[in-house]
Amino acid sequence: MKKHLVLLALSGVVGSASAADIVGNAKAAENKVSMCIGCHGIPGYKASFPEVYQVPMLGGQSPKYLENALRAYQKGERKHPSMRGIAASLSDQDIADLAAYYSQQK
Repeated sequence: MKKHLVLLALSGVVGSASAADIVGNAKAAENKVSMCIGCHGIPGYKASFPEVYQVPMLGGQSPKYLENALRAYQKGERKHPSMRGIAASLSDQDIADLAAYYSQQK
């Protein structure tokens, strides 16, 4: 029983350590932003699905804000259907890379 508890505790530490070790690479994101720029790269753009709203510009946002927003879309805590679908396709490394890229933009 003690072995199982130790293994369970260690697996939790290893799993959380690997997520914390992910470092965003802005250069790698240059090949990943194509799905973002169609809406977020157009100043003043308004989307009409599922309702009309002002699409936010991502450039200059903090990496942590961008990462949290994408994870909230993945979990369904943010409700936009297009963003939820896009975020669902992203790995933790993709999210870190995109956050690094957009945080460096103006």
